[in-house]
Amino acid sequence: MTAKLAIGDKAPSFKLPTDNDGTLSLKELAGKKVVLYFYPKDDTSGCTQEAIDFNGLKGQFTKAGTEIIGVSPDSGKSHDKFKAKHNLGFTLVSDETKEMLEAYGVWVEKSMYGKKYMGVERTTLLIDGKGKIAQVWNKVKVPGHAKEVLDAAKAL
Repeated sequence: MTAKLAIGDKAPSFKLPTDNDGTLSLKELAGKKVVLYFYPKDDTSGCTQEAIDFNGLKGQFTKAGTEIIGVSPDSGKSHDKFKAKHNLGFTLVSDETKEMLEAYGVWVEKSMYGKKYMGVERTTLLIDGKGKIAQVWNKVKVPGHAKEVLDAAKAL
């Protein structure tokens, strides 16, 4: 298991499938600020609210020169349905192999009702235009989070 990333670390590179049968790499985002938010599963209550919150602020993120990218281990087809259902206007990356999730330190052991399992720890990273991590939010609580990330992006 990879250690958590910290402010000032270089963001690990990736090239993964996205919704709409696309692909996305960190290299393609060079020069832009990027919000990478990691979430456990499409169409669950917390993940849906987080996506809707980020989507509602998309125009302001764009004005701040910041791309929003959602990442989960769900398939591209699952992402397509999730985006269509909630009219999401940003890219969702699919990491079914969990390699990126591990590289970013968000694929962790979790526990529910005493049962241990591996899953995504809800985490958000703000990456600057040079590919360095500018801010990290671990164990994210959804209410108010997207606005907090927007404020950090504006200040960067």
